[in-house]
Amino acid sequence: MDKLPQRKNIRLKNYDYSQAGYYFITICTKGRQNLFGEIVEADDPVCPKQVMKANKIGKIVCACWNKINDIYDNVRTDSFCLMPNHIHGIVVISEGGQSRPPLPKIIQGYKSVSTRMCFKYNIKTIWQRNYHDRIIRNQQEYLKIYEYMENNPLKWAEDKYYIK
Repeated sequence: MDKLPQRKNIRLKNYDYSQAGYYFITICTKGRQNLFGEIVEADDPVCPKQVMKANKIGKIVCACWNKINDIYDNVRTDSFCLMPNHIHGIVVISEGGQSRPPLPKIIQGYKSVSTRMCFKYNIKTIWQRNYHDRIIRNQQEYLKIYEYMENNPLKWAEDKYYIK
């Protein structure tokens, strides 16, 4: 019997992901399907720009992200960006609390709950198998990531995850 190929581990080797810190997360939809809504022109004649308009699934995904704050004592979500086929978010794990859950457990729980919440819309699979993370090492890096997330809807057509 042939062995299945091993999945590549994309986490940083020998890094403790329950360590206090800031983590930048990107999670894509399975097959990069545009499940969460669309980018539209804002109704603002003074400052016209593109914004993300969430659909029912997008609203569920946002609400589940905000619930992370209620589940863990020492975990909070920071900035969040919903796009048609992916999300970006910052997770902050702080010192203290009973125990610090590792980042993979936090993301696994988020993906699981948000998927189950969408069953009522006959959607059984939302997310790709893995996610991308980046350890935010300093204030300058945080500000650069924050700006990227703020401007993401404006640059949707240039985004590497863009699919018409």
